[in-house]
Amino acid sequence: MIPSDLQHVELFTDFYEITMAQGYFKSGRHEQRARFDYFFRSLPFEGGWAIFAGLSEFMQTLEQLRFGPEALAYLRTQGLDEDFLGYLSTWQFRGNIRAVREGEVIFPLEPVLQVEASVLDAQLIESLLLNILNFGSLIATKASRIKLAAKDTPFVEFGLRRAQGLGALQASRAAMIGGAAGTSNVLAAMNLGLDARGTQAHAWVQHHASELEAFRAWARLFPQRCVLLVDTYNTLGSGIPNAITVAKELAAQGHTLNAIRLDSGDLAYLSKKARAMLDEAGLKDTQIFATNQLDEHLIESLHRQGAPIDLFGVGTRLVTGHGAGALDGVYKLATRQGEPCLKISDNFTKVNFPGHKEIWRYFDAHGNFYGDGISMADEQDHDTIFHPFFPDQRSDVSEKQREALLGDIMRDGQMSQELPGIVEVAAYVQQRLALLPEEHRRFENPHTYKVGVTHKLLELRSELYNATRERALGE
Repeated sequence: MIPSDLQHVELFTDFYEITMAQGYFKSGRHEQRARFDYFFRSLPFEGGWAIFAGLSEFMQTLEQLRFGPEALAYLRTQGLDEDFLGYLSTWQFRGNIRAVREGEVIFPLEPVLQVEASVLDAQLIESLLLNILNFGSLIATKASRIKLAAKDTPFVEFGLRRAQGLGALQASRAAMIGGAAGTSNVLAAMNLGLDARGTQAHAWVQHHASELEAFRAWARLFPQRCVLLVDTYNTLGSGIPNAITVAKELAAQGHTLNAIRLDSGDLAYLSKKARAMLDEAGLKDTQIFATNQLDEHLIESLHRQGAPIDLFGVGTRLVTGHGAGALDGVYKLATRQGEPCLKISDNFTKVNFPGHKEIWRYFDAHGNFYGDGISMADEQDHDTIFHPFFPDQRSDVSEKQREALLGDIMRDGQMSQELPGIVEVAAYVQQRLALLPEEHRRFENPHTYKVGVTHKLLELRSELYNATRERALGE
């Protein structure tokens, strides 16, 4: 989440957004209506799906967004116009926002959030929107992949020390949405209403005269939540034997050693050896907690090898979105003064779809996701969807059950619904992913999910594309 005490969040934007806003204001265009679409073009992690996340953070920030005296004073030093600064002094967002539910499974080209407002309002919020939604969706998607790989084994987000600064707070929330069972980030846990999770570092063990003394000291301090890190010196030679000694001492006091933690080495091999040693000592209830540069691929491999691990701690590769530098979400103008418009490009796949649109999800006979369609907003009935760039490829959806994915979030600057909390959003992710067929959920060469557009929308794009090229290039 964006820290609630972050000063001057109104300046958390690119400078050109503010200079464009001044341009609209000074030219008298600032009240003209515009509609922008937020969408992305390619799936991260070479995967088969993405998770929409960050909506609640964005809306909470947007509701409170104002230009205070210090921010205005700074903008004055940057040469901004005095009349425009006067306008900003009373500015607040007054537009409309439609979006899919937070936690929805989403796919390329779908306008999953739409902003309809004055062009100045819509432009001023662009950078904030892209920052929150792109990062949140990236990390939630990564977490959902880890959750899928982990199956019924829970995992905890442990990435604070490797995250990009205060982005760790957004990463923790997004990780929970994607399926994490907890976080080590205490501030994030407090803000999200969660229990903070953690054990101890190697320094704790090193700071005592012996490993056994360090374990005993920890057990005295935390007898009801004792987890011991066993790889500081020698996992099998001393760490686990010393942990067993302390576990028996705890048992004599009526307590249980909750878990041992493995943080290095061959986790599959060590976890099997550790399980055998613990079981032989009668510690069948003591769990094995594994950390160390884990991601969905390593966790999947550990499961294939039958590693008896009860809990994973995932840090760096989760909170940094390892394997995908960023989600390539964009924010493109779709209507101007109520009329559809588009941006043309030499690369036709970058030509956006114009106008006011709806997203439809179609279901197969078993109630699973079949594909998605993008239509004009006033186009309720359609029987066929076409490939966005190869219209000879089409699908008959006339007999498919369908649902519209977009809903009103804000009207005239006021929230039109209460957004669900993180527990509800996280549950929704798992409900929806369960409806995505397995061929789309596999990590290696996932089957491409069908996203099509209606004939009416294809025709509109083609007409506007040709007309725009004629005007721009004199063709």
